[in-house]
Order: sequence, then C-alpha cells, then structure tokens
Amino acid sequence: MWRISALAALAAGIWLLAAYGSSRPIALGPDAPASQFSAARADAVLGRLLEGQRPRPAGSAENAAVRARILKELAALGVSAKTATQMSCFGERRFGVVSCATVTNIVADVTQGPGRKIVLMAHYDSVGAGPGAGDDASGVATILETVRALKAGKETGGRPIRILFTDGEENGLLGASAYLRDPAARAETGAVVNMEARGNNGPSYLFQTGAGDARLIDLYAGAVSHFTASSLYAEIYRYLPNDTDMTPFLAAGITGYNFAFIGNSAQYHTSLDRRENLDPRSLQQHGENALGVTQALRGTDLDRLKSENAIYLDVLGAFLPRLPARWSLPLSLCVFFLIAWAGRKRFGLGGGWRSFVIPPLLVIGAVGVGFILHSLAAWISGEPDPSFARPLLLRLSLAFGVFGVALLAARAAGAIACWLWLAGLAVACAIWAPGIVPYFLFPCLVAAPLMLLNRGNDFVLLIAAITGLVVWLSFNQGGEAIMGLRLHPLFTVTAAFGLITLLPLLAKARGLGISAALSLTAAVVLAAVAGLQPAFSDAAPQRLNLGYAESDGKAYWLADPVPRLPQSLRAAVAFSQMPTRVLQLAYVAPAGATKFAPPKAQVTRNGEVVNLVLESDGEGVNLIVPAQAKVRAVTLAGITTNLPDGPVSISCGTPDCTKANIGLKLASKDGFQITLVAYARGLPPEGAKLLQARPSWSVPSRRGDVTAMAQKIAVPQAEGR
Repeated sequence: MWRISALAALAAGIWLLAAYGSSRPIALGPDAPASQFSAARADAVLGRLLEGQRPRPAGSAENAAVRARILKELAALGVSAKTATQMSCFGERRFGVVSCATVTNIVADVTQGPGRKIVLMAHYDSVGAGPGAGDDASGVATILETVRALKAGKETGGRPIRILFTDGEENGLLGASAYLRDPAARAETGAVVNMEARGNNGPSYLFQTGAGDARLIDLYAGAVSHFTASSLYAEIYRYLPNDTDMTPFLAAGITGYNFAFIGNSAQYHTSLDRRENLDPRSLQQHGENALGVTQALRGTDLDRLKSENAIYLDVLGAFLPRLPARWSLPLSLCVFFLIAWAGRKRFGLGGGWRSFVIPPLLVIGAVGVGFILHSLAAWISGEPDPSFARPLLLRLSLAFGVFGVALLAARAAGAIACWLWLAGLAVACAIWAPGIVPYFLFPCLVAAPLMLLNRGNDFVLLIAAITGLVVWLSFNQGGEAIMGLRLHPLFTVTAAFGLITLLPLLAKARGLGISAALSLTAAVVLAAVAGLQPAFSDAAPQRLNLGYAESDGKAYWLADPVPRLPQSLRAAVAFSQMPTRVLQLAYVAPAGATKFAPPKAQVTRNGEVVNLVLESDGEGVNLIVPAQAKVRAVTLAGITTNLPDGPVSISCGTPDCTKANIGLKLASKDGFQITLVAYARGLPPEGAKLLQARPSWSVPSRRGDVTAMAQKIAVPQAEGR
C-alpha cells in the first residue's frame, strides 16, 4: 500500500503548495524604496482615511468626512482634485432593478501627457453595516500609494494618469455611471485599472479584463512578478450575481483590468471589514498590480490593446503560460490524436472499453459523495453551510471522500482512456467555453509527447500526473474562496479532474478495496464531526439584520430569515416560528403601536405616463411596482432607464430621495398599487433590547439594521381606457 500512500501524499503536498507556497510578494515596510509600492505606507494611509472606522454609505456624514480626508491626502501628494456631485441611476434590466442616489465623485489628474487617459479607479463608499476597510478603502489607499510611488519615480512622458474615486458603488455602480454620463470624460478615457475587494486576504486576482485580452495579458505578464490570473475567472464571474464599477466601463467599450482579493469573505460587507483584519501581503500584491500595469499602460498604444482573446492560467503564482484562444481547438485536437496514437498498441487500456467509462464515473461519483458528506454535516449542524466558520474538517472529509471514489475507480483505469477524456474535454471547451480550455489542454500538452516517447513507464505517467495535479488542485484550493465549501461541487469536481491523472498509477497498486473503505470511512467520520462544530464564530459570524417596520397601520420587529434564529433573540421578543412576508420575508414579531408618519406621494397620470412626487422622511426610499403596470422606463432627475415590461424595484438611497420626483412610462393603462417604503438606518430606541440580544457570532450585513415605513400608493387607471 506504499504506492497509494505516496500518491495520496503527493496530491496533498501539491494542494498545500498551492495554498501556502504559491509565489506571493512580501509586504514591504515604510522604509521601502520610494519608487516602490509599500503595504506599510498604504496601511498608514488607510488608517488616516478610516479614522474611527465607521460605515460611510453614500449621502452619510461619514461619507463626506472620508471624502474630505481623501482630498487632504491628494493635496499632500501635490495632486489637485475636484469633486462632482449629481444624481445618478443605473438599471439592471436582467433583474428589473433601478438604483439611484446623489453621489459625489473625486476626480484628479495626476500626470499630463498626450493621448487618452489611464484611469485608476476605486470606490470610497461602503455598505451601511461596516467600515469597508477591504471593500473598498483598501483600493483607495492602494491608488494613493501607487500615485506616490509614480511621482517618486519621476517618470516623464507617457500617457496621462487620472484618479477616479467613485461614490455610490454599493448602491449600484452609481458613481461610475455618473462619470460615464459625461461625453468628454468618456471620450478621453483610454483604459481603466479598477481596484476592488470581496474579502480581506488572499491573492489579488486579475479576474476580469476588457474583451480581446491577449495583449492585455501579455502586458500584465511583463509588468508584475507575482501572478494570480486565469481565463476561467471571467467565465465564472459572468455567472455570479456580482458587478463592480468596471461593469459600465466595459459596457461602454472601454478596456482595462479588474483586480480584487477575495479571501475570508466571511467578513465581507460586515462590521468586521476593518483595517486590522486586512492582510498586508494582499495589500502589497494589490499595489504591485496597480503600479505595474499603470506603468506599462503609460507607454502602450491603447488602440492596439484590443486584440484577440487569450487562454491562460498562472502556475503557482510564478508562471503565466498563455496562448491565443484561436489555437485552443487545433491544439486540443492535436493532443487528442497524439494520445490516441500513443495507445494504438493498447498501451494502458487496462480493462478495454470499461476503462473509458471510468473518468466520467469518477467525476459523477465525486459529486455524489460530496453531496452525501455535505448533507450529513448540514443535517447534524442544522445549518445549510456547516463549515462556514471552521472549514478544515469538512474539507478533509470531502478530500477523503473523493480519494476513496478514485481508489474504487482505479481498478479498471487506463492511462490512454484517462488522458483521452481530458483531451476530449479540451476539445469540447474550445468549442463552447474557451476560458476553461487551459485546465485540460495544458496538462495534455505535457502528457501527449511523454506518452509517445516512452510508453508504459511509471515515471512518464508520474510527470504527466504532476502537471495535471498542479493545475487542478491549485484551482481546487483557490476556488474555495468563491463561496466556501457550501459550493462543494466546485471542490469535488476539480479534485476529481486532478485525480483522473493519478488513476493509471493507482491502478497498479494493491489493496485498493480496503484503502477505499478506509478513506470513505474517514470521510464519513470527519463529516459527522464537522457537523458537531458551531457553524459560526466571532471571526466568521452569521449574517443577520434586524429591522423595525410599519405597514398597514401595524408595527413589527423583523429578523432575516436565517435557518435558525438565535434563541436569545426569541427570548427578547416573540418572533414567529417561520418566516412571514412583511415588506420582505422575515421572522416577525409585534412591536406595539406605530410611531412614525407613513410616506406619501402625489400621483398624476397622463395616459401611459405616471408621475410621483414623494413626501417622506428618512435616508432613502424603495418603490415596488407590480408586474401588471408593465413598466418600460423610469425617469428620475432627468435620467431615464429603459426596462423590459414586468415588475420593477426602484431604490433611491440618499436623503434627498425622500422628496424625489419619479416618472414611470407604462405599457398598461390599468390601475395598480405601488408599495412605497421610506427607511432610515438603525432601529428606534426600543430596539436596544434586540441589539443586546443578538449574539456576538451574529452581525448585520450589507445595508444593516433598518427602520422602514411602508404605504400603498394607488395609481388610477388611464382616462378613456
């Protein structure tokens, strides 16, 4: 059984190398050379910006205070800045959502030069629940330190550099949209470097670029020394419900780079997104990315940046192999036929045709065992994400489970069959999802010639397997940062693809059956123990907003519909046993008599056009328009957002919105009712008992705790209907 143990240790060692040994920069101190980016200096800037570490949503007093501190930092760098305040809106047609707010952008031209500008961008607002040290004060501090380093380098010539610190990103990309609404600003923007965060540690990923990215990737590869990039990231990001300020720029045809670190997302958009929780190495790589690509862009012909697409991935942060995407199909076909030719004398076919069903059975079995193990842990825990705070045991459980399935599959595995499957998947991805191709193609490019030159040698199979394991287990390790082990199929599938390359070596081992039984037993035991651990902790808390609402003449306490409401909150007030819909789906408890005046709106209608003049108090409003209205467009402050017919949610997130004038263009002449909600951050004084009852391992998230007043607003049918 030494072979099984050695190969298991090899796989585990490569995973640990990806987790802890990948090439990443060392955080430089305050005495680093002036022309270099220093995480310590950026952290000092962060400390000055986040004095008091309070939330700073758009329209708040703290938002204005941080803006003043940013202007002070720019002045100290000798950079003259201006601010631009305006109402802005951004519509998400796919969700039927229109977001608006009054925002104030900060714009500063750092250097002069010929041609269109390179724009360094980050947003300085935060969510209402936390101080946003990672998201995105880290981006602001990164750009300020980058500008200091650029000026210290005393570089002359090259393209001009502009800073854009946007406001209202958390409201729905409003600052970026406002900037692009200026035709002159849009025309003079040549490329954008956006610095973001969805966590507070881990590598700084290049997760999105403009279309036609081959030259962009070449420029990135030459500009930085530590890589975290893959053509697959953009494929994944396309399906996530996330956007950044880069989204409207790409929609406007402006190219550039989008960087973010995403580790420890448990603290993202919560009160724990604080400066002291930010990893200095993440800040250092973030800054080296910003400084490196900015310097490279200054001397680049921006008109030539848009080229063909590339396929690429980083290898342990040290290398960035890449190819033009147009090569993916011919190369994939080539390695497929080379591997098939290597097996023309039945080398490694093992059980004949049966060996060709083993790789897909391994992937299916890995997914199945993942569901069983995760479901077991979740059933014992009572939480849908039992490893949220403590992932180690469930991670080990899934690893043992997938390895156990691989041991069972190895009995009938053959080298040619395993590698032909990987090459065949490279061909399929080249046709339908090119961004994924390198994960199949690059290992096959190593395996195919090795098999042709030296068939049947274990050393050949081992070298080929190592390339596959490095590619797939690196992805496996990094993929956990996306949604944790709640997205366990991402863990099990990527582990299975890596282990496919080991099957031919495992097939020659004895004791496969007993080893598989031991591995699967360990997986079940570890899953059970993982379920016994608390799902949340003070460092990785449950997200739980509390609220106070008045609707239809009644007052309620609300709590987010988490799977299990903490018992301390139930002891404080009589929350319902099951979530109920009152403005939103929530646990509900009576809160006595109403205390506040409901919001109002003056309504006028002229055929298919409805005008609403709001009259309310608070810090923002939401309007929910039913599907029967068939809204085609929403107009606020002269900004019109076109929408498909259907239900619409209109959010206006700053205090001036409570007196806004909103126009609706409809495709229906029927009468209907709009739900108008005015809200303010925090709870009324009587809510102190709930705040005290919320446990330390449970914190508000995103918008945070709110007080909401709702009123139904009748819209009459059109005259002459």
